[in-house]
Amino acid sequence: MASAAKQNKGSRHELGFLSRLLWSCVLTAVLLAAVWFTWVHHEIYSTAAIDNAQTADAIAVFGAAEYGGRPSPVLHARLDKAVSLYHRNIAPFVITLGGGSDRDSGKTEGGVGRDYLLANGVPLKNIIAETNSVDTEQQVQRLANIAASRNFKHIVVVSDGTHLFRIALLCRRAGLDVYTSPRAQIGHIDSLDAAQRMTHEELSYTALALDLHVSWLHRWLEGKSD
Repeated sequence: MASAAKQNKGSRHELGFLSRLLWSCVLTAVLLAAVWFTWVHHEIYSTAAIDNAQTADAIAVFGAAEYGGRPSPVLHARLDKAVSLYHRNIAPFVITLGGGSDRDSGKTEGGVGRDYLLANGVPLKNIIAETNSVDTEQQVQRLANIAASRNFKHIVVVSDGTHLFRIALLCRRAGLDVYTSPRAQIGHIDSLDAAQRMTHEELSYTALALDLHVSWLHRWLEGKSD
């Protein structure tokens, strides 16, 4: 009986130790996650708040939704920023990025962007339209290909402020030297929408930093970006 009681006491002690170890691991993981996301949040916010545009070889406009051949408000704002930079002689070329889907009747984000630039004083010879990419990573890959073929060394990248920190990482990985330039805000963004945008970018950046290529997560995150 004494031996059985001693064994039970030992088992309880071992279980207690394992339980404490498990909770310690969980708390450590939570603390590390909190530190990581605090840093990512700060870097996204800091990048969004500063316009780093300076003299470069080209201006690249990252795609956003288009509606029947017309830019969405988000794409409109990005293109307006590119037009402003072009007319300030920041760079001699403007690159529009983004493809389309079967629902777009042949229209693409890059093509719509090209047409908008033409209507706003950018000559066709100074526009490079990329019309096949389907997400941010592909847009960066196509941009790197264009830069290599045109010998572009420095590029100003234009997108939403919260999008730029992730774009900068992708561009560095692709060997591109870029200057980030956020588009202007469109009207009033309520706190819920702002939180959703920030959360989307925090998760997207984390997945990118960890080299996570989970297809459903990738599609969901990219679907939240426009």
